[in-house]
Amino acid sequence: MKNFSTVGARLTIACLISSAMVSGAHAMTCDFRPNAPDQHVVVKGDTLWGIAGRFLDQPWCWPQVWGMNKEEISNPHWIYPGQIVYFDRKEGRLRLGTPIGGTAGNPSDWRLQPQVRMEGLGKDAVKSIPNGLIEPFLSQPLIIENDELKNAPRIIAAPEGHVFLGKDEKAYVRGDLKEGTSFQVFRPGKPLKDPETQAVIGQEAFYLGMLKLVAPAAPGSEVHTFIVATAKEEMGKGDLLMQMPPSPMNHFVPHPPERQVNAAVVAIYGGVAHAGQNQVVSVNRGKLDGLDVGSVLQLYHRGKTVTDPGASKGWHNMGDPKVKLPDEQVGSLFIFRVFKHISYGLIMQVTEPVEVGDVAKSPE
Repeated sequence: MKNFSTVGARLTIACLISSAMVSGAHAMTCDFRPNAPDQHVVVKGDTLWGIAGRFLDQPWCWPQVWGMNKEEISNPHWIYPGQIVYFDRKEGRLRLGTPIGGTAGNPSDWRLQPQVRMEGLGKDAVKSIPNGLIEPFLSQPLIIENDELKNAPRIIAAPEGHVFLGKDEKAYVRGDLKEGTSFQVFRPGKPLKDPETQAVIGQEAFYLGMLKLVAPAAPGSEVHTFIVATAKEEMGKGDLLMQMPPSPMNHFVPHPPERQVNAAVVAIYGGVAHAGQNQVVSVNRGKLDGLDVGSVLQLYHRGKTVTDPGASKGWHNMGDPKVKLPDEQVGSLFIFRVFKHISYGLIMQVTEPVEVGDVAKSPE
């Protein structure tokens, strides 16, 4: 394969995939890697992020350099194993196709065969990111915002002689089911505080399992009868119920946030002090702050405040001896689940461990 020449190495694009996608965003650059290959044959297990990383310094730029509009990149059924991603150097784009005639090593000789797929084959389509890393976070609450705790149904009793409940055992529940029949059971954990304001913005939730409704409360009674469908952990009296969320979205399109976002890392999943690549963190911004599924943020270590010894001695009229150092970029964060004021993100690339309080903001 040929290495990418310096001619046309920089493709300057707008943050927008289309003008409707992001309003008021500033221009940014998506740089092709100096050693970008001519092509890549898609194989099972590939991700769009990983494929784009072979060609681009910033893999999340792939929707732009593929030259697709917002509707096209929202369609998950467009790239499959066996297809070829090739670098159109003349146009500064990545393109997709199957060579018919010519040689695989010479994209200029290719004719592109239209790719026709039936809807049922969508399960084979290449995913944007490794779904296995985030699946538990797509179907379980894990973060409960304060208003969601109000009037939640709760387990009030177990069968006689039982302290905790396991699979296939009955559970007695009190509360408004809002016509729901399938519920997740959780136990509230520690409060989550905004690193900047110290205000409580949510609560961690420990997922315990699922309950299925067997018999709603009879007239004159407030007690519903459930059965434990699955039990990840033992559940019991006082544990709370939430209705099952809608089926998770399995295809994610990376893009800048709709507006400028300045966030901070609230917590690292698992209660550890540091996070690396492919670990999940939460940030103190959500859908009401301009984040949505697929938003990409840059991660920074917050610059420390230091004392300038020269200024403290009055040298050179340097002013305040306390000076804040610049924030240092350490990685990128892919937002995959969004609540009102909190979001989950997967660390995609990192050069140093991420800590609670680190900065997460819109790409520059």
